Amino acid sequence: MFESILCQVTEYDPDVLEPLIELAVEIAREGREGRRIGTLFTFGDEKAVLAKSRSLILDPLSGHPESSRHVGDLNLRGTIKELAQLDGAFVVSGSGTFVSACRYLDAVASEVDMPLGLGSRHIAAANMSAVTNAVGIVVSESSVVRLFCHGKLAGEIVPELWMIDRAAHLRGLVKQERVGELTVLTPNLRRASTAK
Repeated sequence: MFESILCQVTEYDPDVLEPLIELAVEIAREGREGRRIGTLFTFGDEKAVLAKSRSLILDPLSGHPESSRHVGDLNLRGTIKELAQLDGAFVVSGSGTFVSACRYLDAVASEVDMPLGLGSRHIAAANMSAVTNAVGIVVSESSVVRLFCHGKLAGEIVPELWMIDRAAHLRGLVKQERVGELTVLTPNLRRASTAK
């Protein structure tokens, strides 16, 4: 479904990453109890992410069996949507298991080039993706889902077509495609390399 974004993130299994992106899009579209919410997922390189983060509160996922914390478990989705209202990031392993919730990300990277207008959640995701091999997936309170890989904005998913002009932060040549009711924006690397 998200081929253009998944080809930007080659380190991880798309069969695990895609359900996590779908969950992020659901949170962006639905919000919680009638209000928009934002959240952040780190995906992969979980040991490095845990080493560069700390708990904000007692971890609500701690002590639960690994089998009930997998992104493919439909019963988990409602729990994650509820926990997304709390501060902090979710840490998701490369195999799709939610390792921790409510994490403060301490990573700082000087080489991150952040588009203007994106807030602290986006900066935290970009920094963590720059200093680890994790992918940062941010649900913005403006209902846009953004992916960061290697410290760079790798793609944006805009749930509503009318939001594109005010929501897009990718620079340069951008590829736009429709996936159902979603618009997916990614850097158009092929066109940029042939334009040289």
